[in-house]
Amino acid sequence: MSDDLMKKMLRAVLQANKNGVSITRLQGEYRSLTGEFIPDRKLGYPSLECFLRSIPSVVRMENRMGEIMCFAAVCQETAHIAQLVARQKSSKRAPGRSQMLNCRMRSKLPYSSMGPSRPRSYNICGGFSAGGDIRKMYSQHDERANPPAPAPQSQNREPITQVKPSESNVPHPTPKALQPGDYNPQVVQNRISEVLKKYCSGLWLSKLPSVYRDMHKQDLPGQAVIDLENWTHICLVEKPVSTNRADRLVYPPQSKPPSLALSPVKPPTAPYTVKPATSLLAKPITTPTTTPTSPTPPSLTPTSPTPPFLTSPTRMASPTPTTPIPLSPTAVSIPAEARLRLKELLSKYSHGLWAHALPKLYQETFKVPFPEDILSNLSLLLDICTVEYPMTDNKMKAILYGPTTEYKAKVGLPFNSTPMVPPLLLPKEEFPSVLVVEARSTDQVILRYIGEGYSQALETMEESMSTVYSQVSAQRLLPFPSAGELAAVKVEGGEEVVRAQVCEVMTDKVKVYYVDHGFSEVLSRTKLLELQKDFLKLPFQATTCTLAGLEQFSSELSVLQTLESLAVGKILLVELLQHDADPPQVVLYDTSHDDEVNINVVCLKALQDKAMENPLQVNSTYMNVSVTNVCSDGTIFCQLPSRGRVKLNEILDKIEAFFITQVTSESLVSTPFCGKCCLARYKGRWSRVEITNLHGSRVLDIKFVDLGVPASVEVIELREIPPSFLHELMVIPPQAIKCCLVELEVGVWTPEAVLWLRGAVLNSMDCSMKISTLDEDKLVHIYLFTSKGSQDVTNSVNHQMATSDLWKQPGPQKDGLPTLTCSPIPVSTNTPSPLDGKQLVLPPLLELPQAGQNMDVYVSVACHPGHFVLQPWQDLYKLVVLMGEMVLYYNQREETPGPGDVQKGEVYAAKVDHNWHRVLVNRVLSSGLVSVYELDYGKHELVSCTLLQPLIESFRQLPFQGITAQLAGVEQCVWSEAATIVFRNHVEKKPLVAQVECVVEAELPWDRKMIVYLVDTSREETDIWVHNIMADFPEEQSTAA
Repeated sequence: MSDDLMKKMLRAVLQANKNGVSITRLQGEYRSLTGEFIPDRKLGYPSLECFLRSIPSVVRMENRMGEIMCFAAVCQETAHIAQLVARQKSSKRAPGRSQMLNCRMRSKLPYSSMGPSRPRSYNICGGFSAGGDIRKMYSQHDERANPPAPAPQSQNREPITQVKPSESNVPHPTPKALQPGDYNPQVVQNRISEVLKKYCSGLWLSKLPSVYRDMHKQDLPGQAVIDLENWTHICLVEKPVSTNRADRLVYPPQSKPPSLALSPVKPPTAPYTVKPATSLLAKPITTPTTTPTSPTPPSLTPTSPTPPFLTSPTRMASPTPTTPIPLSPTAVSIPAEARLRLKELLSKYSHGLWAHALPKLYQETFKVPFPEDILSNLSLLLDICTVEYPMTDNKMKAILYGPTTEYKAKVGLPFNSTPMVPPLLLPKEEFPSVLVVEARSTDQVILRYIGEGYSQALETMEESMSTVYSQVSAQRLLPFPSAGELAAVKVEGGEEVVRAQVCEVMTDKVKVYYVDHGFSEVLSRTKLLELQKDFLKLPFQATTCTLAGLEQFSSELSVLQTLESLAVGKILLVELLQHDADPPQVVLYDTSHDDEVNINVVCLKALQDKAMENPLQVNSTYMNVSVTNVCSDGTIFCQLPSRGRVKLNEILDKIEAFFITQVTSESLVSTPFCGKCCLARYKGRWSRVEITNLHGSRVLDIKFVDLGVPASVEVIELREIPPSFLHELMVIPPQAIKCCLVELEVGVWTPEAVLWLRGAVLNSMDCSMKISTLDEDKLVHIYLFTSKGSQDVTNSVNHQMATSDLWKQPGPQKDGLPTLTCSPIPVSTNTPSPLDGKQLVLPPLLELPQAGQNMDVYVSVACHPGHFVLQPWQDLYKLVVLMGEMVLYYNQREETPGPGDVQKGEVYAAKVDHNWHRVLVNRVLSSGLVSVYELDYGKHELVSCTLLQPLIESFRQLPFQGITAQLAGVEQCVWSEAATIVFRNHVEKKPLVAQVECVVEAELPWDRKMIVYLVDTSREETDIWVHNIMADFPEEQSTAA
């Protein structure tokens, strides 16, 4: 990328953020737009800050509360863009890396259009991460422990009716269910009775319209849903008291199930990852301000989401309740001891547990057989868990969710907080920015949250305090200070006034703790002033947390020194893992470098004893080498004889014996996170692993650190390292050394070459190696030998491969050495339709609302108002479950050759950024790359032919979730760069409400298109109609070609 283009893209990133971008997040924002990092070091600058200060025509920098903020420098050419951005609403996007969507899911709105609906409360989802990473899939995250949903607003609240403007010239067809003359109450009552005869155990009201339509081939009138509660001779409508869901249950009047069966499926708190931290407050959509050129849609009544944050994985799961499970009249009760054990297991997996995995996990944990008949009658568990079926086509797969607990926030006060000050609420973002103030130990890290409602609110309050206490009349000394009392303290040598709490009273001095800044000081009693009540409204900003994975090493000197040098006094990103813990568990990330640094992991590595490694030296030969893995790119992992290897085997043998005798659930991993060290089985033995990525809340990627072997597993397959062995294991460095063979370039090897090398070295007991070079990436270049004979390079495995037919293939040359490349993919000249009977059967078409109806959506991709991609909000959790299953299936088959004949227009599974996606092949290139379209997310990608696999039938049941759309209410044109930036900032990666103007149907699912109005209902005071914002670009629209 040229310097001019780089500066242009940097300006675009800054212009899209009217409140500026923190320098710690700038690299991530820039990379999300361009796919590259800002090349400050390649340009000769020691740091990113120095580079930014060298281009004042592009970047303006300000220091705010110890944080460097970057703004777009305004010049004559860009002044109009700055004005447009300044008018837009503040973005709620978090600086996420999670690949899993993390937000609360909403109750599904029936597609039958009816009058103003009642406000609804919502369920919790977890995980993406979506965000996805961008760390945790989309991302990811996704889906980790989060606070419960708030109480819904009053059910009797009447929505504000929207008045159509006279200028509106867009007709909105009346749905069939509302057309006059179609509604015959007697006929509808008879038909509903027939429906309830089939669903005698009850049916969710939100499911009734679709069931009614399927059974009677006609839409359920909207007025009938409103009148349903009054038809007590036909049915009973009841809202379950055991859930915060606003949906209701409909029963036949003569056979109302017992209250135990009414417990609906409760969604998990988890990661597109997946840990929701936002709440969705139900409220009607208000009337927007319209212009004559942008008509306003009719009144909307869906509820309003708050924006999600991109994970992780990766982690989201928010199941929608299905038909309640009736209790079997002949059900046998579960023994009390077994019930307690089941409850104990479910409490360890707050994001849910697959029912089919329960018997094995139960027997391994408690060493007794699993009670019979439970899996065939899950209603026996309804009093201790909730049940959900994420795959409607597979009733054998159910997810069980144990009880959830509410979380508490804790501030870092030496004494209990006074009740006059509200508690500090944890941020809704998955990865908020924090200033690390102090680290006494790993379980007492004091930090302050940065951003709106935190550091900005504190800055405003302290400015007010300085103004008030500058007046002599307000400077009243605190007469008799006592421990725990609050006071105002004027900072010596300045005008600032801050809040403090008295810790200790001495003769003429006091020790105080600055409740907003997290440190203590001894000062004169005359410095204490009475704190006015107006300054007690803001929660104390200094709070305490504990670093996940370091609980057992809280006072280790090496760990604390590393933490001090990497974190204290710096602004970092923090990942909140457990909101219900006191204090909460967190992971700290430093994103100021090209590669983000997981500070928890670096602190843990400080424990390693280098003396347990076998020192590596150039031209040295090592005997008794064990090759543990050969990767598809030619990289190999080796173990050398060392003290650490002997000690590791001894400890792992003791752990095997420990787990045989252990009868407790304490070793189950309940809170996975990237960088966590734990145990997993490899070839029947427990081995050390590190979690490298999360796909939702139940599936994750791991790496066997002593073998160099990657894998994808379910979280139930992991175990915590027993505390008695933890320190001994952490001291031992990873025993797998990453190597490559001299003369054989690392790259895309043919499957034949990889298989030959594996067969030659993996099972050999007499390998030896000679080190040629050591590079900066810790990659060891070696000659590998499989016998104890001569160590001449002509006898090496390297020479055998280089001179064999395996390596003599046409391909690009580099430094005179041949490079293995992927063989060109044969492309069929006739590309039959995917609907051909001989081709794979495609999933059913996604059910879309009719014109004039509303739909909750998530915008996964936004190019401009003429092209963006929607996902149905309500069923996103099903996609997360599907992708987790695809990761488990395809990662185990990754070495299996892909389809030999890849055809344009066909559907496959493709690996993109550690996740497997359902894709459509757009074009096959002769270089071995394939251009694909992600059918669930709407993104175009280039992937290697080796990363394609056939899409098996079980992954072709869920409809493709990506829907191409364009914005209604505006004239379509070639949109300017300024318009595109503003549009993306308002809609991309956000949950919104869409009102359908029309649906353009097509034979193939990826050719369907929706024309919709988009409404952001996340604000209490008003709703944002996106088409009205885009009407601010008349000049660009009229002059565009």
